[in-house]
Amino acid sequence: MQTKLCRTALESTAILCEHMFVPGRSASILHADLDSFYASVEQRDSPQLRGKPVLVGRGVVTAASYEAKARGVRTPMNCGAALKLCPDAIVVDPRMEAYSEASSDVFDIFEDTTPSVEGLSIDEAFLEVGGLERLVGTPLSIATTLRSRVAAEVGLNITVGIARTKFLAKVASGVAKPDGLLLVDPEKELDFLHPLPVQKLWGVGKVTTAKLQDRGLYTVGDVAALPLETVVAVAGTAAGHKLHALAHNRDHRQVERRKRRSSIGSQRALERRPKDRTELNGILGDIVDRVTHRMRLSNRVGRTVVLRFRFDDFSRATRSVTLPTATSQTPDILNACHSLLQTMETTIRNEGLTLLGLSVTNLADSDEMQLSLPFADGTNLDAAIDDVRARFGTASIGRATNVNRQLGPTVPILPDWPSKKSVEDKP
Repeated sequence: MQTKLCRTALESTAILCEHMFVPGRSASILHADLDSFYASVEQRDSPQLRGKPVLVGRGVVTAASYEAKARGVRTPMNCGAALKLCPDAIVVDPRMEAYSEASSDVFDIFEDTTPSVEGLSIDEAFLEVGGLERLVGTPLSIATTLRSRVAAEVGLNITVGIARTKFLAKVASGVAKPDGLLLVDPEKELDFLHPLPVQKLWGVGKVTTAKLQDRGLYTVGDVAALPLETVVAVAGTAAGHKLHALAHNRDHRQVERRKRRSSIGSQRALERRPKDRTELNGILGDIVDRVTHRMRLSNRVGRTVVLRFRFDDFSRATRSVTLPTATSQTPDILNACHSLLQTMETTIRNEGLTLLGLSVTNLADSDEMQLSLPFADGTNLDAAIDDVRARFGTASIGRATNVNRQLGPTVPILPDWPSKKSVEDKP
């Protein structure tokens, strides 16, 4: 049974199979796709653009907001033609650095969700979440949390399709757009797929669509009802075999990491209220723990530590430092982060902080690095903590400073910042 939940609140769903339906198998593949990515980043960073038609590009539209798409604008389209359809559209130049940073933030959340991430482009990826149910939750709950984190930590909407094949997961996300989450019942996959137009099949563009429609084939079900030989005669040998398989939801591909990422990171969205040094120390410690744990799981070490800040007025800043030697040890990276955080104390106190993020770059495989002597005391502690989390889950052990902070006053890791007589929350 197909269920579609309210698109404005992290809701909807789709499920998928690697071959065809196998009774007892559950969905484990997510296709996550950011909505109108470039245009959404522009609207996020410039509040005056929100709710208005936005075109990104000069000469050719490389991205359009949903307000512009509702007026018939599509990509790629000549900007002159787009402005005829939408005369009040606001045209902005592309800012690739901003898009790259936003993509990196989102992929950090993907990698924080599961180690099996296959990036397709700057704004979409497949995620395999099989085997995480006992530790984290069902694919639906994982996808719901993923969407919530992307909205809170990156400020963007993302649509997720869940299914048992990569093909159907991507179809589900396309149907759920914008800002949706779609689950296809495993036992009703073909009931979901077959009424869709033939254009939903991968590889079916304008030319193939015209060929199929000339034969009276308008839906995926129409293609599925034909013998393979007939589909091959219409679309050609290679394309015909592919279309016939997809029309029956036969897709044997696994989620595969295409390359190792050049950075590992995590971030935390924060409430709009004053935060003292003790609280930020605890938050920063949690983020560092998460990043260094992932580095060790991936057998990676890094040299450059980058802290990212977002303030109440949506402005952003980064601070970085390069360590003498590459490491994945929590104390080394935490000390570097404390130093960077200290350089921003005045800005944070005056501007307010709504997001704190960490990335470690200049990565290398740990077995390729020569270990320095003497070995750091933190090595055994990190290994012990990793063992506890592997056995009992990531939430089984945490920092004492956070427990004390919840129970009562505590001694901060670093001297507290000078307090301000009054700190007002910005609207």
